[in-house]
Amino acid sequence: MAVYTEVSDEELSAFLDTYDIGTVLSYKGIAEGVENTNYFLHTTEGSYILTLYEKRVREADLPFFLGLMQHLANKGLTCPLPVNNRQGKALGRVAGRPAVIITFLDGIAVRRPTSKHCEALGGALAKLHLAGRDFAMSRPNALSLDGWAPLFAQAEAQADTVSGGLADRTRRELAYLQEAWPKGLPTGIIHADLFTDNVFFIGTEVSGLIDFYFACTDAFAYDVAICLNAWCFEQDGSFNLTKGQAMLAGYQAVRWLSPEEVEALPVLCRGSAMRFMLTRLVDWLNVPPGALVKPKDPLEYDRKLHFHRHVKHAREYGLEA
Repeated sequence: MAVYTEVSDEELSAFLDTYDIGTVLSYKGIAEGVENTNYFLHTTEGSYILTLYEKRVREADLPFFLGLMQHLANKGLTCPLPVNNRQGKALGRVAGRPAVIITFLDGIAVRRPTSKHCEALGGALAKLHLAGRDFAMSRPNALSLDGWAPLFAQAEAQADTVSGGLADRTRRELAYLQEAWPKGLPTGIIHADLFTDNVFFIGTEVSGLIDFYFACTDAFAYDVAICLNAWCFEQDGSFNLTKGQAMLAGYQAVRWLSPEEVEALPVLCRGSAMRFMLTRLVDWLNVPPGALVKPKDPLEYDRKLHFHRHVKHAREYGLEA
């Protein structure tokens, strides 16, 4: 979440007049994250999130995202629901951007998850994978293997200004991933961005999953790799094996990883680290002037890549036989 587009009082009022969600008592921009513009709305009827879609989210993909949230909710997962306007449509426009109002979820996002949080997250991820199996729509992952070279091309010339040798390290890693990337793994709907700020907890229980705007059709184990990267490294850059064990155990208590997925996990972890290093690098070098946004450090994922290059087996992430 972030604020790239400022919404005036007049624009907001005109937009909300098309909804039956009460009178706005307060609204404020949300600075966390890097992708879309988000405002917290508090009205006489409750609390909501107003999202304006920016950057990498294509308007043509929005029916997939909004339909997926409804589908998952119908399957028993707690996730935000799009709010329809008086014309029965969830998608509108405000300040020149596609926009939607979604329901607000209770709970908090934990910044320093414990192994208990990781175990609960693993179970929730597996439930999401199972719940999405009969979702009728599909969407290719534009930020997987074929999308990384074009991303790097946007940042290659300036990469070494961020860290010496980053351009060469990235070129060599991309060449390796192109050769080693696994094929034929179990595939379905994945979240593809399930960082700690996209999972809400009450205590150590998951109370909701949010921000489905990178959801797509891809390998389930790739989603697991994204979560290992996002949840199981400490601030000093070390991998926390106890958290990895807990997350993988929580996942496998709901959905068992196949032998092929287990074998592929080290490469998938390298690939998911590359994906987030590259998108962060592009964002780091291209923050719009005046935007209320905190770009995330691409070098965090460069360091994670260094760790993954030395992993030979999924046991090193905590996967128990």
